[in-house]
Amino acid sequence: MESLLISQKQIARRIKSLSKEIQQEFEGRELTIVAVLNGTVLFLADLVRHLPLPMRLDFVGVSSYGAGTASGELVFTKELRLDVRGRDVLLVDDILDTGKTLKRVLDKLWKLEPRRIKTCVFLEKKARRVEDVKADFVGFSVPDLFVVGYGLDYAERYRNLPFVAVLRPELYTAQPEKVASESRAK
Repeated sequence: MESLLISQKQIARRIKSLSKEIQQEFEGRELTIVAVLNGTVLFLADLVRHLPLPMRLDFVGVSSYGAGTASGELVFTKELRLDVRGRDVLLVDDILDTGKTLKRVLDKLWKLEPRRIKTCVFLEKKARRVEDVKADFVGFSVPDLFVVGYGLDYAERYRNLPFVAVLRPELYTAQPEKVASESRAK
């Protein structure tokens, strides 16, 4: 890692306050949480533990990255199983950068006729936004750096870190084989 960006303690504090904001928004209503796989898993687990609301939970799978860092074609890899028609939905994602993923998932969810949709993202990178989408609830705003940890990955690595760190540029500009061998050596 190049540097620590957000500590485990900062994450825990922010999730507690974020859950209070969400609870106030949905007070007295059953909430359907739709989470985007795979990066949201750690954030989602901590978030729902602090939400004392009746809730249903489902996932959509969306893939837009291969082994590299550039966003590619968006592919849905898992469809929603729950019916969201007429329901309050909280869409949870790990990071909002270009906005392409969030826009596509929102477009798909709105076609299912929920009562309303609010969005919650762990991280937001405003500098990379190309779609006109905004999150209703944001954990942290971060600069335009390549970050990993707390669910965020590079080539499916580093998700398990309990903090958010900046990845050393030589790791993601190197060949994937080199990244794998360097990761094993550490």
